[in-house]
Amino acid sequence: MRIDKFLKNSRIIKRRTVAKEACEQGRITVNEKIAKPGTEVKQGDIIFIQFGNRSLKVRVDELYETVRKEDAGEMYTIIE
Repeated sequence: MRIDKFLKNSRIIKRRTVAKEACEQGRITVNEKIAKPGTEVKQGDIIFIQFGNRSLKVRVDELYETVRKEDAGEMYTIIE
């Protein structure tokens, strides 16, 4: 699954266009490599996201093409 779609489906970032822009600005890394919007993620990958003055590090647990809001939290685990 593409990183921009994962961030949107997991509701870490609200809109896919915002996730795409964050990737293009170099604020998202997957396994310590700068991610482009089309970077593929798989279970076990570590994603680091820089939001302005705060950051978030998560591990990918599940990949769902469609997900309900209540189940979106199952897609990842917050590490830091």
